[in-house]
Amino acid sequence: MTASKPLRRRVVVTGMGCVTPLGPDVATTWKEAVEGRSGVTEITRFDASAYPVRIAGEAPAALDLGDLPRKDVRRLDRVVALALAAASEAMAQARLEPTDGARDRIGVAIGSGIGGLETLQDAYKKLLAEGPQRVSPFTIPMTICNMAAGYVAIRHGLRGPNLCHVSACASGSHAVGEAVRVIQRGEADAMLAGGTEAPVTEFGLAGFGAMRALSTRNEAPQSASRPFDSERDGFVIAEGSAVLVLEDAEWARARGAPALAELRGYAANADALHIASPSTNAEGAQRCMQQALADAGVEPAEVDYLNAHATGTPAGDPAEARAIRAVFGRCADQVAVSATKSMTGHMLGAAGAVEALLCVKALETGVLPPTINLDRPDPACQLDHVAHKARRTPIHVALSNSFGFGGTNAALVLTRGRD
Repeated sequence: MTASKPLRRRVVVTGMGCVTPLGPDVATTWKEAVEGRSGVTEITRFDASAYPVRIAGEAPAALDLGDLPRKDVRRLDRVVALALAAASEAMAQARLEPTDGARDRIGVAIGSGIGGLETLQDAYKKLLAEGPQRVSPFTIPMTICNMAAGYVAIRHGLRGPNLCHVSACASGSHAVGEAVRVIQRGEADAMLAGGTEAPVTEFGLAGFGAMRALSTRNEAPQSASRPFDSERDGFVIAEGSAVLVLEDAEWARARGAPALAELRGYAANADALHIASPSTNAEGAQRCMQQALADAGVEPAEVDYLNAHATGTPAGDPAEARAIRAVFGRCADQVAVSATKSMTGHMLGAAGAVEALLCVKALETGVLPPTINLDRPDPACQLDHVAHKARRTPIHVALSNSFGFGGTNAALVLTRGRD
């Protein structure tokens, strides 16, 4: 592996937390992913019988919010509650209990593509039915996208940089990557970074359904999300959150925190083409992967594993496959590729953070989660797919892709932890 850029702080992952359609924590999510289980079901959170799409990836309804007062819990939008649960698990694994003097050096960066959609929806219903005087004063605070990052900082007393990246389905990856930059610049010693999304609402389902972006396999929810498959018909909307504790490697070593993985490279760019459709040659995605690898000081031939953005849309999957082949060239068939949205559904602004977390687990365990429902691989998406069953093989370098509406792209390069 080639040397990284000199005089730049190394950034390591020391803790992780998540809530996903596969489970309420990292252990359960990872177990279900390795076993190739789907978290997609018929929607239970509201009556979806009148909707063309009636399936989604719902996270567990009950969340572990510790000793947060019940009156505060009732006021939270689900997008904030999901992030609070994930952040608490991540801090516990990292054994991050900051002293007062350290709090100014620990920040939060949690992205969300939509924010508090359920709060906005419910407030508008009340406005129409009962008038403006009945709208809650918590409507705006619980609707805005940065409230998850803000609430996590308040909950844990973290006074460093507090950021929210709103870049559609790349939000979580952008939050992680930009948090790395904050630490590398010396503006913080640690960051809680990730994404959160709670779009499984009447308004969310209607809006994405109107775009005809969603799978309509209502009679077979668990086989609806089909990245790279010839019979894919759209993505499955899902909710969840993932938070990583990122630390300067020296700072982590000084407090005895083991490095689970290293965030070695990051890049962000734009297609500058269309609000929703990728370019046919996927030039932006290709360039983003190349920039991330260059930032990491990693050659394409050194990458063992790639967690693809791969949502299961007709246009997006082959475009990403072409970009992967363009980046890796003759060694493209040596890179194992998973599309874990086949199991989780598409968690939008949380997806990139969840997939970075799964890359860390793959680096840790030498187990690559599968792409399920890949029954008839699309010839236009030919890659070394980890199809149907997990693959056991030691890996050293992983790449995670995230692409979002507006033509925004992000790529993260992760390597095995080293103290």
